[in-house]
Amino acid sequence: MSFIDVRENFKVAWSTLQANRMRSALTILGIVIGVTSVISVAAIIEGLNKFISDKVESFGPNTYFMARIPLGDPRAFFNMAEKIRIRKHFQWDYADKMREQTRYLKTITVFGTRASFFGEDNDLRYNGERVERVIVRGTEPEYTDAIPLFSVAQGRFVTRFDVDHTRQVVVLGAAIAESLFPSVDPIGKIIRLNSQPYEVIGVFAHDAGLFGGPGVDNFAIIPSSDFRKKNPQAKELILAFIGDRNAPPGAARDEAIEAMRRIRRVAPNVEDDFEVIASDFLSTLWNQLTGALVVLTGVISSVGLLVGGVGVMNIMLISVTERTAEIGIRKAVGAKKSDIRTQFLIEASVLTMIGGILGILMGALIAFGIRTLVPSIPATLSPLWVALGVAMSLAVGIFFGYYPANRAANLDPIICLRYE
Repeated sequence: MSFIDVRENFKVAWSTLQANRMRSALTILGIVIGVTSVISVAAIIEGLNKFISDKVESFGPNTYFMARIPLGDPRAFFNMAEKIRIRKHFQWDYADKMREQTRYLKTITVFGTRASFFGEDNDLRYNGERVERVIVRGTEPEYTDAIPLFSVAQGRFVTRFDVDHTRQVVVLGAAIAESLFPSVDPIGKIIRLNSQPYEVIGVFAHDAGLFGGPGVDNFAIIPSSDFRKKNPQAKELILAFIGDRNAPPGAARDEAIEAMRRIRRVAPNVEDDFEVIASDFLSTLWNQLTGALVVLTGVISSVGLLVGGVGVMNIMLISVTERTAEIGIRKAVGAKKSDIRTQFLIEASVLTMIGGILGILMGALIAFGIRTLVPSIPATLSPLWVALGVAMSLAVGIFFGYYPANRAANLDPIICLRYE
């Protein structure tokens, strides 16, 4: 079939669809719904994947965490087995002991946390201003090296001098600083942290957190020695460490585990009584969530495309019946079966392609609306998914349009000419 023939078939298909606009619109509705759901959800997942990847990068892509209890799985945290609950708590000197017993660890630090999710509320006050539900964390100077997400934008971070002298100094999250000091420089000011005076020595860069969860903006960091003195009840300590880049793959993690087993006197034939996770646990958790979301989207889009495909088949069968005489005339003047089949396949494909294009546009509009209204969900339309939407539409048209097209191609021209 020549290019001119294809062009003429497109014109015929377009004329037929225009002649039955309402019927055509209702037919492609299923295609529009199916493609829209795929494009919009794919755009959301694409944007969130980039967001999660950037978050892991800023969190410290090579950072590992050690703790008495599971950290990466919320279900395990709230439903801990008895053997986990009875584990010995970590001690503040574990980091020093690890430094002495390892050679592949570039950075290692220990920190403790006081927060509402541990049943301990915190509040900050300055000249009548008050901020509640603050997360207070006691750290060492190495903390920002292990977790780069905590980047100081103004002032400085906790130093070894602050830790050695148990100084009452604090580094605030940006949102906390803006609330307490809306019009003045916070550095050097004295605030009240749980009724105790602290000098503000720094302010972190803005970080609102992940999906509405607590971010750096919600933290107040104080020296680990002062935290230990003021909060002896805070026993859930966590170690963070980074391996040397020149170390063999996995050597730092394995060495840290062996060192911790020795420190905690774990027998050789007994399993670890602590947990180790990498900072990419966010990516792992996210992949688990999106896996279910992709399956759900696939089911919804499949139903929509199936409904649309059945509608395409029905309208094409009706079209074949209505144009039986036309088919007979075309065959009488020399049209082959392949010509008739191609004509109706093109008509079905045009119908589904229109639905696909409308679905892509609606999906893009939804993604733009979500990105505008909810900046924390950076929906991004990927060219790959646009191409996939077009391909799905075309595939539906060919698959569901083949039976009517083949039926038209096999009609007897004599019977067609006698049809009224």
